[in-house]
Amino acid sequence: MRQVNIHEAKTRLSELIAAVEAGEEVVIARAGKPIVRLIAEAPAPKRYRQGGALAGQFVWDQAAWDAGDAEILEMFEESINAPLDPEPKA
Repeated sequence: MRQVNIHEAKTRLSELIAAVEAGEEVVIARAGKPIVRLIAEAPAPKRYRQGGALAGQFVWDQAAWDAGDAEILEMFEESINAPLDPEPKA
């Protein structure tokens, strides 16, 4: 256990935090009297997300999606990024 005064703790805070992370306990004192003890925080447990929280809350109308807007569809098909020939060239 290392004991340092407040002024030294303010000056060397990064170093003291590194020592605590390495497992050392640091006590900060005022006029030689211990007032604060620095210890490492326990890591928070991992929380995993649950899938399917919104299952069944949305309706998908495939016919409406397939109909689309002809003008927009044409813009996509004539795009620079879209291949002009759907068959890959060998």
